[in-house]
Amino acid sequence: MDGIHDLGGKLGYGPVDVNEPEEPFHADYEGREWGMARTARVSNIPIDWWRHTRELIDPEDYLNRSYFDSWAQTDMAAMIDAGIFTLAELKSGISETPPLGQIETVDYDAVLKHNGTLASKFEHPVDAPAKYFVGQSVITNAIGHEGHTRLPEYARAKVGVILSHHGGHLFPDDCAKGIEAAQHLYTVSFKATELWGANASPNDSVSLDLWESYLDAS
Repeated sequence: MDGIHDLGGKLGYGPVDVNEPEEPFHADYEGREWGMARTARVSNIPIDWWRHTRELIDPEDYLNRSYFDSWAQTDMAAMIDAGIFTLAELKSGISETPPLGQIETVDYDAVLKHNGTLASKFEHPVDAPAKYFVGQSVITNAIGHEGHTRLPEYARAKVGVILSHHGGHLFPDDCAKGIEAAQHLYTVSFKATELWGANASPNDSVSLDLWESYLDAS
């Protein structure tokens, strides 16, 4: 969807601060929020639905919340939607909801990869053969659609080249709707001048992982 969350390539928001402290958390609650968010990811809240929930935050509210504060807001909304607790329980801090089932212990050593990223697997078989091949020139969709998508606005109607093909992966646009469907996934390289215009460096490029329905032969 087109929303305030899709800020890539847009002007008027100032420079990106690349000199933040190396510590991952800047307030006590942020580490707890990170842990709660990771638990939600391995329970019954799909990542693409979570992302779409975050994209629905009011624009002014989105821009004025810190990163983990925005995560917390999204987690609360997603958990209420999933029936884990109610808004009244959240306000009171007292649980009145029957347990969803037996509590499971999460082995985070197994859940996390060595590089610290969530060990989720999104590979999924696709019956149809891949439409595109490595080295082929493609053009991205010109417009978005309602709901979640992983095609950023700054990369729409742009010509790129297929760098690699990753096989079938779950399609986030459908997964956000509760539909388990898969498409071929490609890494596509775009020249910086194609994305940002003639003032960009001709020596730079940007690579994006994009699903097949985002693309057409150029």
